[in-house]
Amino acid sequence: MTNAIQKLNDNFRKTFSGGRVMLTAGINALPADDVAEILSRVRNFKNFTTANDPYNEHDFGSFDYKGQRIFWKIDYYDRNLQYLSEDPADMSKTIRVMTIMLAEEY
Repeated sequence: MTNAIQKLNDNFRKTFSGGRVMLTAGINALPADDVAEILSRVRNFKNFTTANDPYNEHDFGSFDYKGQRIFWKIDYYDRNLQYLSEDPADMSKTIRVMTIMLAEEY
């Protein structure tokens, strides 16, 4: 199952299609060029390790940008966005939500 989740997460992260992308207030407060660069780095993130990706789902990443630590995280919700998804590998039951934030906002 993890391989299917990883593929869905990678596709979502690279394309921002197939879910919702949320930017926190801290990210939104940055200049547009910085936001664009952060989004590009999220899309191109490849630094998955056992420390930051223990379940091999590619659902979390972090990197430094202009002296700030940036986090991104994908969560899996039911189709009504009320509860966690019962099966993150099943697109008919799941909406992916990626939150991109400053580490200090976590």
